[in-house]
Amino acid sequence: MTSTDKILVDRPAPQVVRLLINRPDKRNAIDYDVRQQLIEALTRQLADGETRALVLGGVGGNFSAGGDVPSMVGLSAAQARERMRHVAGLCRLVGDAGIPVVTAMEGVSAGACIGLALLGDYIVVGDGTKILFPFMKLGLVPDWGSLQTLPRRVGLPAARRLMTLGQSVSGAESQRLGLADELVVDVQVMDTAVRRASELAALPQAAFARMKQRLNAPSATFDEELQREEDDQASLLLGEDFREGYAAFTEKRTADFVRRAGRA
Repeated sequence: MTSTDKILVDRPAPQVVRLLINRPDKRNAIDYDVRQQLIEALTRQLADGETRALVLGGVGGNFSAGGDVPSMVGLSAAQARERMRHVAGLCRLVGDAGIPVVTAMEGVSAGACIGLALLGDYIVVGDGTKILFPFMKLGLVPDWGSLQTLPRRVGLPAARRLMTLGQSVSGAESQRLGLADELVVDVQVMDTAVRRASELAALPQAAFARMKQRLNAPSATFDEELQREEDDQASLLLGEDFREGYAAFTEKRTADFVRRAGRA
């Protein structure tokens, strides 16, 4: 495992990189340094050509207490805008990542880190996970893209309740609502997240990236969607991944998109 002070980076499984927020004394609250080190680590991993899935989490049994509130006090208007532009840069990196992103939502998970998780593809929670949306109590609007991503997951009425009432949501309730994908006992959250990331890493990368992009940016019309289907399939039908998938289909075996990886 390597460390950049507030972010720990390791490879817990082949083709899988794990990024852990490392501020246990602050319950992994996200300040400027955490954001910047996440941006730098993500940029490196997304460009290395070897990473096929990411796991996000935190140390000490907590994902993150959310944004570092004291660091938000006393900002000028220009500084407030610069802070949000910095947040947006990290959000775009995660949301636009062409590989699967799995979040291990252990323990306390609040505010900013929920937005970060919702930008990914798969969320694992534990029996003891406590999810909080504290924005209204602070006089702030939900950020990190969550006013778009949360309603997509749980529906508009449930998203409104979660963000306005400010009540703690358990791991079981978050799965029932669709906020989380999988509920396990607390001690299995991280291991399960790594296992799911390993499974997703085996998917054909080019097809996954195109599917993710279209899910994140839905077509405005049915005609536009059909055109995007044409563009995607016309490219992927000529790619190495489809050749491997078809060969596995005819040979009655499991396709190996990692060993025979190939983008269209």
